[in-house]
Amino acid sequence: MIMNETEQLRQQLEKQEKLASLGLLSAGIAHELRNPLDFVINYSKVSTGLMDELLDVVKRHADKFSDDDRDDVDEIVSLLKENMKKIADNGERAVSIVQGILLSSRGKEDEYVPTDVCKIVKEYVHLSYHAMRANHPGFNSDIQEQYEEGLPLMMVIPQDFSRAVLNIMNNAFYAVWHKQQSEGEAYAPKVDVRVWTENNSLMISFQDNGEGMTDEVKQRLFENFFTTKPIGLGTGLGMNITRNIIENKHGGKITFDSTLGEGTTFKFTIPVRQ
Repeated sequence: MIMNETEQLRQQLEKQEKLASLGLLSAGIAHELRNPLDFVINYSKVSTGLMDELLDVVKRHADKFSDDDRDDVDEIVSLLKENMKKIADNGERAVSIVQGILLSSRGKEDEYVPTDVCKIVKEYVHLSYHAMRANHPGFNSDIQEQYEEGLPLMMVIPQDFSRAVLNIMNNAFYAVWHKQQSEGEAYAPKVDVRVWTENNSLMISFQDNGEGMTDEVKQRLFENFFTTKPIGLGTGLGMNITRNIIENKHGGKITFDSTLGEGTTFKFTIPVRQ
């Protein structure tokens, strides 16, 4: 028994060492990506401005264009501007993800930073989703999101807070994916995410319609090294780390409700710090 626990601990430490190395590599890649991303964003905005100038030229020489030609020019320019906006928007989203990676790798331990909580939750929800799709080709899930408008910046530890969101979302997407393997096309995976404030607390809920938990899993959920995932897919550390982040580092509370075969809901309740 002791040998099994020792071997399990050794494997976990090896994984943590690999993750640390991966973190350094990710930070280096993220840093190198910033310049080309800024280039894409800036030139898409410059191109939008040039198209406005093009329309001005067309207007000044309107008498040289037929009505059909002028309509064609307006339509083409409108489509180009729409495409440029999409390029800029997605480029800025990529920059935001890169900044999150850099923050996670460079952030000072336990340093509270004014943070757009809605933005960071949204980013890591979709980061988890695309990671799941990369690991399981063909996976799809409906994602319903509700973010309270006008939330002020809140004091959180961004690199830890984002890790907590990522851990919960990884479990949610795994739960709906695993259920889909047995139920097939008749089943529609779905995850609901909501961020709001209530009684001077920040509230975040993550609800999935996945496979749910057995009574044993509920009781052991926060135990170190306990996992229901196959070897190589789970370390058994994620939920204990998440509880530590929410409850010990942010003075909040993590609760959950789960029904076997129907799904699970996790909720973060964190005192507002501004």
